[in-house]
Amino acid sequence: MTLTQYGIKYAVHIITSNFGNLVAKVCESLLRRGHLSLKQLIGFTELTPQQVKNSLLILIQHNCVQPFSFDQSEGPKVTQYIALFDNIIHRGRFAKFLAVVSQELDTDHELILKDLLENGRLTLKQIIEGAESSKSQGDSAGKDSVQESFLKLVNAHFVERCPAPEPVLEQATKQEGPAKKRGAKSAKMVEVPETIEQRVIALAAPPEAVRFSIMIDSEADAPGGKSDNMSVGEKRKHPTLEFDTEFGSNDEVVLWRANFEEFIRCLRHKACIENVRARLDDEAAVVLRAMLKATRTAEKKVKTENSVPLSLNTIYEEVINSEAGRSLTMGRVRDSLSGLCDSSQERDVDEDESYSADLKKILELAQDDEVESIVLKRYGKDAYTMFRILSLAGRPIETDKISDMSQLSLVEKNETPKILYNLWKDDYLHMERLVVTGARQSQFLVWRVDKPIIWKHVLDEMFHTALNLSLRLACEEERFKEITDLPAHKLLGEMAKQWQLYRNVILVLQASLLKLDDALMLFHDF
Repeated sequence: MTLTQYGIKYAVHIITSNFGNLVAKVCESLLRRGHLSLKQLIGFTELTPQQVKNSLLILIQHNCVQPFSFDQSEGPKVTQYIALFDNIIHRGRFAKFLAVVSQELDTDHELILKDLLENGRLTLKQIIEGAESSKSQGDSAGKDSVQESFLKLVNAHFVERCPAPEPVLEQATKQEGPAKKRGAKSAKMVEVPETIEQRVIALAAPPEAVRFSIMIDSEADAPGGKSDNMSVGEKRKHPTLEFDTEFGSNDEVVLWRANFEEFIRCLRHKACIENVRARLDDEAAVVLRAMLKATRTAEKKVKTENSVPLSLNTIYEEVINSEAGRSLTMGRVRDSLSGLCDSSQERDVDEDESYSADLKKILELAQDDEVESIVLKRYGKDAYTMFRILSLAGRPIETDKISDMSQLSLVEKNETPKILYNLWKDDYLHMERLVVTGARQSQFLVWRVDKPIIWKHVLDEMFHTALNLSLRLACEEERFKEITDLPAHKLLGEMAKQWQLYRNVILVLQASLLKLDDALMLFHDF
């Protein structure tokens, strides 16, 4: 999806809040102009070379910019820099990422993740030193605990190795995937990245065998020694020795970072489950949660349209393993699956039949509900009824027919064009004027819901609202700065009332921003 006007403004505001105006100026140039060289950035930003270099180092350290170069046979290699829009927006979701780890693991793992989110990229040695310094006890037992927590984070794919520092991108017009994958030819074509940003990200990513593994070189320096590549999850007989070895000179340059992709996958699964709960029932939500939990590591990409197929017996075993699903029978699980899976899938009526949840449909219905809710609140019930008629029809309909179809709302026929015009004026409908020639020439208007265009408009409005909320939040924090800087024992009388007012305002704004971000992810990330 292409960047929207307010999406860029919101991203620049996030960078400004985190790193200041100079870094934001460099970032904005990259977001608006695409990939640029250092020389081009200096020219566009009118900053000094050192200021631009320092800004780029900060953005790279925090995974907001990726350097790369084009493969060229002649001339010197010129490093290009490209802004990673999604990673910038994710900076406003750190609280959600920490909550995911806290729910799935525990607070010790949350401590390590928080250090990575705040610092962007760290070596294993820096991660452990940071975790130990934040604990009250710094003994060896604490170190072992941090090591174990780190391994679990990597094993759960919440932490990954950093990408290549400067991948080389081919300039050929035919874009090929970064690696051949098994499967149908059509499936491969879908996986091919289309934009330069997607191609760079795919090329820079470490191979799966390395991305979530820890290199052990305990015998590398010995004559005839060997080097092992230990995947996370294997038995470790001497964890302290192996970690100490890993902190040696051979592995000091290995950097780790939070894996945003995995967090978005978890939040996407959660959104699917909650939407199924609201649209169907609790039992369907329990079944879907069991399916997604069993196949999460098998998903190849975040925006997968269907869950990994599972047999009915496997699904039932996963369902009854959860406390909420122990009371469900095989028949009730099968009934829930009928509402979750694509009805066009053909299945054999036996124990080996497989089911795959239609995640794309679940999220599309959630998007429809979100837009319809906006139309209802902004334009009223009659506009909502007309918009829903057009959305469900999926084709152009003329004005008179819309009026006839929406009679249940008791709207006056002459009011229909006015309502439709208001929706069209605000880019919520697409309108065409058709001319019919014959014995008597006539013209009429047809209306339709063009979802790709309208959904992009809705997304831009959401970014605009998120920007306004963030600016208001910053304004309130500045307005009450004198109150918040006071020690607790001085918050008496009128000062105490002002502090409580500040707390109430901040809580409302933060809650609104978090809820809005859920809708943003629905349209942009899921």
